[in-house]
Amino acid sequence: MQSNGSIEKIILSNDKRDITQFSRYLPVAFCEDAARFLLTHPKHAIITTGFLIPMAHKPETDGPPSAIALGDALSTLGWEVTYVTDHYTVPLLRPFTNQNSIIDFPITDLCASKNFSQQLLKRINPSILISIERCGINEFGLYANMTGIDITSHTARVDTLFTESIPSIGVGDGGNEIGMGNIPVSNETKQLKINFSITSTSKLIISSVSNWGCYGLIAALSIQIQKNLLPSVDSQKCLIQDMVALGAVDGTTGQNTTTVDSFSLNKNSSVLRALHHFVAKNLIE
Repeated sequence: MQSNGSIEKIILSNDKRDITQFSRYLPVAFCEDAARFLLTHPKHAIITTGFLIPMAHKPETDGPPSAIALGDALSTLGWEVTYVTDHYTVPLLRPFTNQNSIIDFPITDLCASKNFSQQLLKRINPSILISIERCGINEFGLYANMTGIDITSHTARVDTLFTESIPSIGVGDGGNEIGMGNIPVSNETKQLKINFSITSTSKLIISSVSNWGCYGLIAALSIQIQKNLLPSVDSQKCLIQDMVALGAVDGTTGQNTTTVDSFSLNKNSSVLRALHHFVAKNLIE
């Protein structure tokens, strides 16, 4: 069943960063495209997330909540899920997942990171990699936030996992995340004054907020298998609140508030609720 871009319209609503303009480089129904791709690469996913906000020296609220939602959805389908992040974000994931499923990727140099990635992939042998709001390296060999601040010394080089020819999906909302290497550098990307990540993925999902993009993937996956796998609105609301209690901050303000990229819990809930309605309409009775 075709989504006709409706999922994409929902997750690209309230676009504050003009990320929508880059959808022309992607399939019209890019969430459906990614969901189909995901289903053809079962049954062990590595999900990576976690983005340090330097002004607070804490991880942000965008990424981890939806990463857990996706992991839960895949677990429902019988998949094995391994979460990969750094020591800043591990505390946000630990209370809500099987602790044995979390890998703390060390913050170290490129050579050691490549070696760690190769050993990890050899040991786990994942069928697919999925990145949700995870900083990717730019053309200058650095990891930078949206304002251009260099956070390399505080960022695990998780994107070295994505250089080993494993099928992959990236979800991002600003240009500096893993997967944005799929967007060609142009005058438009330069005008945004963002050092785009050069790390590419097999499939890319863009959205106004990366959590919304991940919800969009789950929605498309739900339609493909004809079962609603989306998290409940209340569960994600509580999860965001719990992560804030653990120290997570808003990615745009650096404040320890229950907002995501300056969007309120109510706005986040309205997007997820819209996706629930869309999935319900596309389930065959």
